[in-house]
Amino acid sequence: MGDRHDWTAAPAAAQRARSVLAAASSCAVTMETGREEAVGAHTVTADGRVLLRLPEDTALLTAAICAPRGEPSTVLEFADVAPVPVRSRIRARLWLAGSCVPADGQLEFRPTRIALRRANGVVVVDPDEYAAAEPDPLATAEAGLLTHLAEAHPDAVERLTRLVEPDSLHGAVRVRPLAVDRHGLTLRIERARDHGDVRLAFHRPADDLAQLTERMHVLLTQASRACPRALQRQRTHGDR
Repeated sequence: MGDRHDWTAAPAAAQRARSVLAAASSCAVTMETGREEAVGAHTVTADGRVLLRLPEDTALLTAAICAPRGEPSTVLEFADVAPVPVRSRIRARLWLAGSCVPADGQLEFRPTRIALRRANGVVVVDPDEYAAAEPDPLATAEAGLLTHLAEAHPDAVERLTRLVEPDSLHGAVRVRPLAVDRHGLTLRIERARDHGDVRLAFHRPADDLAQLTERMHVLLTQASRACPRALQRQRTHGDR
């Protein structure tokens, strides 16, 4: 049984790319002179340009300053890592290709090609759509939200499985919160030999934490009214 993914009511690719950028704490920078990991070194402008503040002694900064036209070809790679420990923890990878120019003691990276890889494949993001998109309003808070849900409210995660189709829970041994955005919550269903993801869409998008709390309350209310699924029955049997 392979992975099953349902991205109903999910962010568009351009917004997903901007959300990865907003939440990432590090990136890999590749130029003709080599590749380096940059931790806590990037910020993103409103139109999607990436500003890199690299150490003065790095070869990448020297390459950018000494490039014949001042714009060396550059690729930035960002990994979107699930904050809650799960199998296959990298949820997406984002590649930005473009050029760097020195500006005010840092490098200004201007992307001309954007590719986003998720579990359901790779999509090329239009640069204009990327520039116009905004990060999901929950992107920078997501890690704390999911960690709190997994650690402090495992009973709520268990209850939410009542909203999952029985076929998706066949053979399930563990369910963990994988992702949350303004459109919905994604659960990772882990089985003995494989896993899959199920998306629970909110009844309307959430633009802030207060609205997210209300959306989650609605889901939990719906789950409380539903019949327990196979996961609960399997765990009860297995604990005997």
